Amino acid sequence: MRVLIVPDSVDDLASPRAADVIGSGWAAAAPRDRLVLQPASDGGAGFLAALAQGVDGRLEAVVTTDPLGREVPAAVLLAPGENGPTAYVEAAQAAGLHLLADAERDPTRTSSAGVGRLLLAALDLGARRVVVGVGGLGTNDAGAGLLATLGVGAPDRLGRGGVALADLTVADLAGLDSARRRFRDVDLLVATDVASPLLGLKGTSAVFAGRIGASDEQAQRLEASLGHFASLVARAHPPRRDLLSGEAIRPERAPGAGAGGGVGYALHLLGGRHVEGVDSLLDAVGFDRAASASDLVVAACGTFDWESLQQSVALGVSRRAQRLGVPTVLIAGESVVSRREAIDAGFSGVYTVVGGPRGPSGGTSDALAALMARVAHTWSPQRP
Repeated sequence: MRVLIVPDSVDDLASPRAADVIGSGWAAAAPRDRLVLQPASDGGAGFLAALAQGVDGRLEAVVTTDPLGREVPAAVLLAPGENGPTAYVEAAQAAGLHLLADAERDPTRTSSAGVGRLLLAALDLGARRVVVGVGGLGTNDAGAGLLATLGVGAPDRLGRGGVALADLTVADLAGLDSARRRFRDVDLLVATDVASPLLGLKGTSAVFAGRIGASDEQAQRLEASLGHFASLVARAHPPRRDLLSGEAIRPERAPGAGAGGGVGYALHLLGGRHVEGVDSLLDAVGFDRAASASDLVVAACGTFDWESLQQSVALGVSRRAQRLGVPTVLIAGESVVSRREAIDAGFSGVYTVVGGPRGPSGGTSDALAALMARVAHTWSPQRP
């Protein structure tokens, strides 16, 4: 039996480690089965590590800065492409929430400047296509810090966090057109599972700022500051108009503009376009080819809930496998989804870790491996 294992992270296990544990558990019960391990991600933390296991490329070391301006190590994955090299960038390596201690989580002052360093590294490597995974960030600055690093304006004006954007003027964006020209011949993709706009009730400040440390009052101030920034951008670089309706095409309303506290918005200003994070990874690693050659696909996640049914790595995997006619089972730390909902989402079965995979990583690994052995006994015809 040929089994393709495509997990997201499972609680405290990052996706590459989760893939190893799932594979070892399956192999212990059905050693003659052929297993292919491919970790997955929706564009957030772990995006690059998951890609590196399935993409024929090389990791280039980069030094960048975290949301508070401290130097941190990162990397760019450079892979060959039909029209020139493709660079894969993980924004969370520079602006990830995980880089901040609990007491440091203040999206009113954190900056996305380090993401700009990663983009510069991609350009320096000669990339003709740049895929930026955006998710799990601890910033809410509309990507202003990123733009400052690219020369749009002074870092001490644009790189002070989201609230400080309220003090800007049009003169602070003097380099925007120059920055856009640097990406004129680059296919720039914003890979994320977030389709939110920058502003409004469904925008980044209203929906996500509280999750990364903002109070309600701070979220309101951030919304006003980002709105001011977007109005300045519209004056510095008037938006194009739709040829049919004549209406202005506003980048702050574009799908994914609200990703990463507005990093998606900044990337749209540079000519980027939104793609589903999980699909961008599955395309890069040749998922369709691997799944078509498999008898079963195994997806995995930490919690399977109503949000997972709307947008998740596991859902993206099941939809792709379903189109190819390959059954998919889901391994979850816990599930609050009904059997009918799981079937409608394309899963032939959902299996949860007994007691939930909480606690030390060793316990998580052991419980997950034991569960996989039981699942293999259910699905594999080649048990010893």
